[in-house]
Amino acid sequence: MEGRKAFVVGISGASSSGKTTLARLLRDVFPNTFILHEDDFYKPETELPSRDGLLDWDCAEAISIPDMTRALAHIREHGTFPPFVDSKEDQNSIGACPVSETAIAAAKAKVGSWTSPGQPGHSILHSPSSPLRICILDGFLLYSPELEAGGVPALLDTKLFLLVSRERATQRRERRDGYVTLEGFWTDPPGYVDKIVWPNYVASHAGLFEGGDVEGGRLDERVLKEKGIEAQVGRGEDVDMEETFGWAVDSVMRRLEEEFGGRG
Repeated sequence: MEGRKAFVVGISGASSSGKTTLARLLRDVFPNTFILHEDDFYKPETELPSRDGLLDWDCAEAISIPDMTRALAHIREHGTFPPFVDSKEDQNSIGACPVSETAIAAAKAKVGSWTSPGQPGHSILHSPSSPLRICILDGFLLYSPELEAGGVPALLDTKLFLLVSRERATQRRERRDGYVTLEGFWTDPPGYVDKIVWPNYVASHAGLFEGGDVEGGRLDERVLKEKGIEAQVGRGEDVDMEETFGWAVDSVMRRLEEEFGGRG
């Protein structure tokens, strides 16, 4: 960790599992924090693969993995948002925040106390010799075999995984207006979730579930431990975001203490 300028938090899960919502909440409660989105690394629309006659935005082939690893390496070395990344993701609407103002205020107070002088978070994030920034990377494929082969998980300091049922993910995705892209704006065509989004998610994440049964929703704890992935095991597929937010705040603080607790 010597000389590191940033601590990178990965948040992954199916499309519409709450990744971006959680990333924005964490950014707002932890100091010196910024967000990088997997969606920042989409290839041009002309280079996207097709499936069942539809453009496939939800597969690893749609993402420039080398550009993502380059950006993460820059962040870890310099602690700044990569100047060569043109992010459009924060232009997308994710709807009303599902976490109460009371819970957000409580999280801010908790992190504020933890980062106050004399507390562990202060020496970690406010070291006079080398202040540490937090980068949150959210994406739907971060722990997939394709991104693992490309070296992405190895550049993440902590890995959070959010579960969501197919029904809930479909409802959330279909409520969205669309997505800002390099070329303009994309709106899901009819049947896109059933034909593209969910099958791709199942294919890329079967290895994280018991017996490869993604639909069953039971994560394989042995595999998670081997890969260093944290999840709310045993809490069901559709955990309340307020509970997930509290879990994520505690997870990030704990991992920072484990990795940087000796900073002076």
